[in-house]
Amino acid sequence: MAPSRPRARRHDPERRERIVDAALRVVARDGIAGLSHRTAAAEADVPLGSTTYHFDSLDELLVAALRKADDTFGRALRESTRSTGPGTDLAALLARLMGEWLGGERGGVELEYELYLAALRHPALRPVAAEWTEDVTGILAARTDPATARAVVALMDGICLQVLLTDGRYDEGYAREMLARVLNATV
Repeated sequence: MAPSRPRARRHDPERRERIVDAALRVVARDGIAGLSHRTAAAEADVPLGSTTYHFDSLDELLVAALRKADDTFGRALRESTRSTGPGTDLAALLARLMGEWLGGERGGVELEYELYLAALRHPALRPVAAEWTEDVTGILAARTDPATARAVVALMDGICLQVLLTDGRYDEGYAREMLARVLNATV
């Protein structure tokens, strides 16, 4: 009998990322309740053991998915504020960015908010949700003060959630006016 050789291990450095992408697709299609190691593995076309190898828990997989999904608006905000001067109408800029974001691929926006709001039930997601808020607040604080920046982020979240939850139409003029009120308020 010939000695058995150890089985060659398949090198697949992108597997973890494919699993995260698959988790995002599952959540987009079936919601967070539809995500499991098994559904992520099936969607990524990898063995179930691969998901548990890369992610000890479902919360770990959700954290990775939220980190990947939540930077769309922040990235657009960073790029826009870098390319505009200090005299730029910040309320108009933010209202335009929100309109572009909400007017784009709606499923992606809904996915970001679903993962963001999942932090209510999944404490492991809270630090990631807080990082998103802190990142956007930090970008805005460079153009205003930290307290106003936090208020602006809260207003933008509220407007976006109202549009998403009511299937309403985004009103850029209204958003610009409300943002200007917060940005120009004096205490």
